[in-house]
Amino acid sequence: MNKNMKNIFKILIIVLLSLCQKGYSQQLVQNINDMYRIKDNEVIFINKPLKDLLREIKPEIKVVFAYNNPSFFEFRFITREQRINNEGNKLSLFVDVKDFIDWKWENRPKGKETFWSNEDVEKYGSLIVSQIEIVY
Repeated sequence: MNKNMKNIFKILIIVLLSLCQKGYSQQLVQNINDMYRIKDNEVIFINKPLKDLLREIKPEIKVVFAYNNPSFFEFRFITREQRINNEGNKLSLFVDVKDFIDWKWENRPKGKETFWSNEDVEKYGSLIVSQIEIVY
């Protein structure tokens, strides 16, 4: 093997290893107690789509509220019943977005108005994040 072939081979190995590492990287937030990492790394989510932020959160979103003027989402990670019974972590993640949120309560599935779904990710995932707050 000549010198150029060795260099190309080395570069190829480095690229493949870095791609493999990216594919196996963990989400930023593994559990509710890690949520502070979102705020600590807020700069990487500002001016990026909401779906990029949500991809970094492993705990399931149990409840969501959407507001306009200003436009923001409130994500909760326990159910209403758990909150009433003082069970679990009451942390809320507030995510401000730059555009109007087309959220009509009357168009949400009956009995599941506050559930966050895959359809919601598709519909609202492209909204651009402008600010993140966490309330404990």
